[in-house]
Amino acid sequence: MSERMQAVVNYGINDFRLEEVAKPGIDHGEILIKVDACGVCTSDVKTLHGAERYWGRPGEKAFVKTPVIPGHEFFGTIVDISDERARSGDLGDLNVGDRVVAEQIVPCGRCRFCRQGSYWMCEVHNIFGFQSEVNGGMADFMKFTKASVVHKIPSSLPLELAVLIEPLACAFHAVDRARIEAGDVVVIAGAGTLGLGMIGPALSKAPAAVVTLDLDPKRLALAQRFGATHVFNPLESDVTAEIKNLTEGYGCDVYIEATGRVEVNRARARNDSMGTPISSSEATNASLRAAADFRCSGPLTNAIRW
Repeated sequence: MSERMQAVVNYGINDFRLEEVAKPGIDHGEILIKVDACGVCTSDVKTLHGAERYWGRPGEKAFVKTPVIPGHEFFGTIVDISDERARSGDLGDLNVGDRVVAEQIVPCGRCRFCRQGSYWMCEVHNIFGFQSEVNGGMADFMKFTKASVVHKIPSSLPLELAVLIEPLACAFHAVDRARIEAGDVVVIAGAGTLGLGMIGPALSKAPAAVVTLDLDPKRLALAQRFGATHVFNPLESDVTAEIKNLTEGYGCDVYIEATGRVEVNRARARNDSMGTPISSSEATNASLRAAADFRCSGPLTNAIRW
């Protein structure tokens, strides 16, 4: 097996390079996977183009530590595993050949939250693909550190579905935070990967209606296929009027923002007919405490089973 591999390396804003780099080795408690697939998240694109969220404002400390291999929507096959990790018992026995995914956050294991078992609130909060200590999945091979939280993936799950586990987990999380109740009218703004992924979990809460908003007719057609009861293009319909018509003038009960666009959030803030707002990106971009359960195993496990 070659000791070199290909990887995308982030050196800075607008400076991502495809290079040949050293293949990672493993130590006690670590796992080496061959990356089977890695998705490109909007956060990867925003990191490339210099978003303040990841690089900070002038004078602020950047969240990203370079050079780093990006990519947090990954899964792969174990090709090497330390005896300590294989016998750890956290997943039963792990073996070479198992398909696995790790949660994005890599707990430090030392801070107050990690010691309490709330690893998703880790004070260090390293995330695969953003810090050089925890390189991501845009490479031939990838190392899971000792503290990483690993989940097995059924061998029967097709590649094109397995690569959606992480974004679908985010969709589950947003729906869980929305606290949808039976009979609610739910509006999901945005029918991208996350917005479409929210439709099924939202429907499982027995709402009266799930309304999807988007500007792309193809995405709206997909939303209907996924079970949305109503779809509207805001450029073609008076969405506020449509929602009020559905709700006897009261407005929706839950509004989930899944576009990721600031101007949509501002428009929502000016509209009192759009119910309780829940942002799909809030779990990663608000305070750490607001993000608490974003990285926990529940949504990821649900996504694997879904």
